[in-house]
Amino acid sequence: MPVGFGIVGCGMISRFHAKAIADIRGAKVTACYSQTPSSAEKFAQEVGCRAYTDLDVMLDSPDVDVVAICTPSGAHMEACVSAAKVGKHVVVEKPLDVTLKRCDAMINACERAGVVLSTIFPSRFHQSSQLLKQAVDKGRFGRMTMGGAHVKWYRTQQYYDSGAWRGTWKLDGGGALMNQAIHSVDLLLWLMGPVVEVTAHTAMLAHERIEVEDAAVATLKFASGALGVIEASTAAYPGELKRIELHGSHGSAGLREEDIVRWDFAKKTKADDALLERMAGRTHTGGGAADPKAIGHHGHTMLFKDVLDAIRTGRKPLIDGHEGRRSVEVILAIYKAAETGKAVQLPLAGDPTRKAKGTAKK
Repeated sequence: MPVGFGIVGCGMISRFHAKAIADIRGAKVTACYSQTPSSAEKFAQEVGCRAYTDLDVMLDSPDVDVVAICTPSGAHMEACVSAAKVGKHVVVEKPLDVTLKRCDAMINACERAGVVLSTIFPSRFHQSSQLLKQAVDKGRFGRMTMGGAHVKWYRTQQYYDSGAWRGTWKLDGGGALMNQAIHSVDLLLWLMGPVVEVTAHTAMLAHERIEVEDAAVATLKFASGALGVIEASTAAYPGELKRIELHGSHGSAGLREEDIVRWDFAKKTKADDALLERMAGRTHTGGGAADPKAIGHHGHTMLFKDVLDAIRTGRKPLIDGHEGRRSVEVILAIYKAAETGKAVQLPLAGDPTRKAKGTAKK
């Protein structure tokens, strides 16, 4: 019998989950849930699964083994906790949730139930990302000195107007950082290690009727002593492919989406030139720079395969709930630093509180 997936939330990203699952032998989308009957029925017809408008009824279905949560970011916790209580494994679209309290509730619920919890960060599974991680772990950079994540994307006003939850603190959890750049934030932390201090500026510069930032710049101090920068925007027309840059005393390397565009080490190997040539020109989509639909689903496929292997073997998935929580904590620290104008130390003692603000206007 194939492993059955139930998808919670039938918006745009749920289609990428369905495509990824369809590419895995022994896995199948068997159910979907939405509060809106027409959305559930439309998705079910597209995918060939059963539609539900009652989450508890879907979770009771014996052909649902894993629940993939694709609801707005600030509504992840409830479905996750409900799934864990009935023994279903859980995969959550990024971010894990939008507050540390909610993230911790999800992690605790899944650990108590003994079920797998994984967070969707497909960029970690790309071959180029894996090669950078291997170079870091082998010490090829020498002492890490600097790291940067640069996400200069563009979103139209229509994008934010397309859903009442978009651009809100409660359900989006933030703007360019929490929604778009979090993939690169996660990748930077994975490569550079934990952050101990941040300073930041954020702004809403080019959009209307949203509460959150469309531009952000943060400086980071890593536990290793290395320094870093995060740039994030949804107001950088026409949008660029995201970049990751790593520097050390003995080497530098860079990613542009899935392409390795720099691979320069003091101690060269025979394989370096061939690797750089092989890993260039691999990006075949816009990477979401201007169109959120212009992404591939192959990273999702590899992540789902990892989850299924974790379920079979009893190990933790490569990106579990604790890993998913890390980027949320750093982004919340950036928001706090931007709001207070002060450096913020990590780990955070609790969830930062935001001053009540009206909807931002141009």
